[in-house]
Amino acid sequence: MTLLAQAGPSYCIPTGISCCKTAQNVVIAMASSIDASKLKETPPRFSSLSCNSSKTPQILSSESLSVGVKRGHRVAVAASPPTEEAVIATEPLTKEDLIRYLASGCKPKENWRIGTEHEKFGFEIGTLRPMKYEQIAELLHGIAERFDWDRIMEGDNIIGLKQGKQSISLEPGGQFELSGAPVETLHQTCAEVNSHLYQVKAVTEEMGTGFLGIGFQPKWGLKDIPVMPKGRYDIMRNYMPKVGSLGLDMMFRTCTVQVNLDFISEADMIRKFRAGLALQPIATALFANSPFSDGKPNGYLSLRSHIWTDTDNNRAGMLPFVFYDTFGFEQYVDYALDVPMYFIYRENKYIDCTGMSFRDFLAGKLPCIPGELPTLNDWENHLTTIFPEVRLKRYIEMRGADGGPWRSLCALPAFWVGLLYDEDSLQSVLDMTADWTSEERQMLRNKVPKTGLRTPFRHGLLRHVAEEVLKLAKDGLERRGFKEVGFLNAVSDVVSTGVTPAEKLLELYHGKWGRSIDPVFEELLY
Repeated sequence: MTLLAQAGPSYCIPTGISCCKTAQNVVIAMASSIDASKLKETPPRFSSLSCNSSKTPQILSSESLSVGVKRGHRVAVAASPPTEEAVIATEPLTKEDLIRYLASGCKPKENWRIGTEHEKFGFEIGTLRPMKYEQIAELLHGIAERFDWDRIMEGDNIIGLKQGKQSISLEPGGQFELSGAPVETLHQTCAEVNSHLYQVKAVTEEMGTGFLGIGFQPKWGLKDIPVMPKGRYDIMRNYMPKVGSLGLDMMFRTCTVQVNLDFISEADMIRKFRAGLALQPIATALFANSPFSDGKPNGYLSLRSHIWTDTDNNRAGMLPFVFYDTFGFEQYVDYALDVPMYFIYRENKYIDCTGMSFRDFLAGKLPCIPGELPTLNDWENHLTTIFPEVRLKRYIEMRGADGGPWRSLCALPAFWVGLLYDEDSLQSVLDMTADWTSEERQMLRNKVPKTGLRTPFRHGLLRHVAEEVLKLAKDGLERRGFKEVGFLNAVSDVVSTGVTPAEKLLELYHGKWGRSIDPVFEELLY
């Protein structure tokens, strides 16, 4: 649920360093000596778009320049390309630049990687109440000091950590997110998850706090959830109720696990996008893990998934146009240009642009700041505020699974890697789903959050489709040759029994737990 991983007036401080000004000031000084005319090429003709074009628009950011305060081999850098001052552009962006930005993500197969992100709920062991920001800040400082992470600051507030290509960030209600580094194998993915959970537990055990692996906050209401001190969230909190009834629940009470995968070409992106969208309801069912809210069963197996159906339908959903013959990078750009904006960041403040069009921004006609033109940072930020079931950036994101226990954090990427990184399995998925209609895909999207693998589909149940899909995932992992099939054991258990994680929790609730929600905090404690 990374709402805006790339925006904000954030900067990064290595452990043991205090810094009194942001890194972009240094960037500006250095950038002034660079020949900016070399930073942007003439746009190509998109009738023959090449994913490997060397003409990708370039920006200078505090990351690309790697400037900052040195301490030994550690460098203080901006945690992201966060501000307009850190970008040099020699002429206004065009739609072709935005298309080329997506196309620049194409990679040869030997460079494909696996990026896993997961979120979890922090709570006080004694009271089960959500961790306050002050407790989360103590945790972040503790991890930074013990395990050599760089702090990410927004003003005087610590809002995350960075170490190499890994980062830790805070969602609106304090959900604690690890965005993993791009790695080659699922063994590395699981090792990264294990290391992160060990580091978190080493600090939280001393604090009397813990973390819960589940898709929706099981006990506490919106009024009980703390708000993190990140400037963008005020704008989003005000906007969400205008466009859907469940947006605030999405922001403050949901957790997910997702995997980010690469593509070799525009055609490969299209095939993976279609396979991912068609099978996303199956992933939602297999990883369904949010049957409780406000201290009792809520009638869903994945309430988290259902919440996205009434959060903001201008920026969420199953994207039927991905299955049109005309679909490609350009069509996704056209879609994104018309997804309403949230805000932009200029002159050290957030400007509310909710409901406005990036297409107008591209033309310098944004009502909230007339005459201002976007940078590639603005475009990158905007792409992260679009929330379909599968999302395209310079890689492709599978977004349909609930947060869950340790085994699911390794199983979810294993599921999609087996299906999408093996050519035979990917083609089999496309053949299997080729005659599924848009109405059938939407039906599955709507019904699976309640009925999971028991959802009727054609002449059987979704469980029967899941059995075939799981076999394809296992076969794909086998052919990769890294002995990764064992990471699908958790999914195999679900498919063989037909019982989702949520249904197991409901059985415990009605039986062993005596209709009390509190034991879930121990059951799913990391």
